[in-house]
Amino acid sequence: MGKIAIVTDSNSGITQAEAKELGIYVIPMPFYINEELFYEELTLSQEEFYKYLGENAEISTSMPSIADVTELWENLLKEYDEIVHIPMSSGLSSSCQTAIALAQDYDGKIQVVDNKRISVTQRQSAIDAKTMADAGTSAREIRRYLEDTAADSSIYITLDTLYYLKKGGRITPAAAALGTLLRLKPVLQIQGEKLDAYAKSRTLKAAKSTMLDAIHKDMTERFQATENADNMHIAMAFSGTDRTEIESWKEEVQKLYPQHDIVVNPLSLSISCHIGPGAIAITCTKKLAD
Repeated sequence: MGKIAIVTDSNSGITQAEAKELGIYVIPMPFYINEELFYEELTLSQEEFYKYLGENAEISTSMPSIADVTELWENLLKEYDEIVHIPMSSGLSSSCQTAIALAQDYDGKIQVVDNKRISVTQRQSAIDAKTMADAGTSAREIRRYLEDTAADSSIYITLDTLYYLKKGGRITPAAAALGTLLRLKPVLQIQGEKLDAYAKSRTLKAAKSTMLDAIHKDMTERFQATENADNMHIAMAFSGTDRTEIESWKEEVQKLYPQHDIVVNPLSLSISCHIGPGAIAITCTKKLAD
């Protein structure tokens, strides 16, 4: 079996340092801030991003350039026989469709996965792909598995503010004003394709409870989790530079699922620019089948 390279993008939350440890290649996502081009982590840190966000800078997300993607692929194909490329969800960006079109010129050597994932769930897909590649699974089989199991994950997020959703035109100004007026804590969900409303809570405590109930329901009903959810990964994420709230909540969640190694990662900046700092999230993903 030939050597397979696993490629994803920085929306996975995998840092360049962690990518080296995992043996995965990560394409940094480009951002335009006040019309200047930055690359996540390489020329734009989390701290710098949130500083710009707080200054009300004009921030827009972009997709990796065709040249950046194909240059990486061609360099990797000097060392590897095949590539599994796992971009962010096609429902959240056109970068997946672009990569699928580009891959047609590579005689099947590049398998682009429409995996419907983002953030820590996308991270898990990349790690699972690496595990499968190391076990001798072909690139085509890895793609097929990841696409067949794409819906086997859930993300629930509560926001600190509706300001950024309103600014980006993601909700109506009236709904944002109402939420601000009533100090509501919206809970949003990502079930593969889009960022959707899930529930409204009066307090952060109530929002956390809503998210935990939603994750438990998904694990037991949708994913047929075992009694201790041993067949599930539970992960958490946050936006902003303050880890206090997420670490405190992690301790609560850890008591509910003591046998789980719960990963906490920053949310991808591509999501954070739409929801702002202070968001916290919990996710579940079905483990790789034996």
